[in-house]
Amino acid sequence: MRMLRPLTLVWPGLPWLWLRGSAAGLVLALAFAVVLDMAILSTWIWSEFLELPIVIGLWVAAAVIWMAATVSAALAFPAPLQTGHDAAADALFTAARDAYLARDWLAAETKLRSLLVVRPTDGEAQLLLGTLLRRVGRLPEARTALEKLARSDAGAPWRSAITRELGQIDSPTILSIDDGVPTAAPAERAA
Repeated sequence: MRMLRPLTLVWPGLPWLWLRGSAAGLVLALAFAVVLDMAILSTWIWSEFLELPIVIGLWVAAAVIWMAATVSAALAFPAPLQTGHDAAADALFTAARDAYLARDWLAAETKLRSLLVVRPTDGEAQLLLGTLLRRVGRLPEARTALEKLARSDAGAPWRSAITRELGQIDSPTILSIDDGVPTAAPAERAA
């Protein structure tokens, strides 16, 4: 499989789309496809509809997009995703989990984001980040992170936890210090 990775350089945007699932890679791949299709159609199929300078411009645009995207991708070729567990990533997750349990939110978030750069498909780290964001009150970010995880394959083992976290975002409750019984959130009590 590693031998096939460089073949993604043939089509602009494909390295980022195929190897990382990048939306920008999709846009670039589609833009190149449209320009190339228009150049081919205007040259061999609809040759009487467009002037020669426009046809040449389409071919030049296709060549420029291809060259710029290929050079750009070759210089910043995405590293393969790590699917297995390595000791450094596991140690980073353990440190993030320990910081979360110690309520050191900043350290936990920093470590989780570092881990997700190295291993972006780690569902457990994504879930912990979503939970952390909910706990610190960054609800829109938490919702986005959890919904992204729910749509991915990495979220499959965590479906019930994701649903529970999203439910917590939709109807937040707080625990009363006196009796430990959930009560309505302050916004709901005022209504």
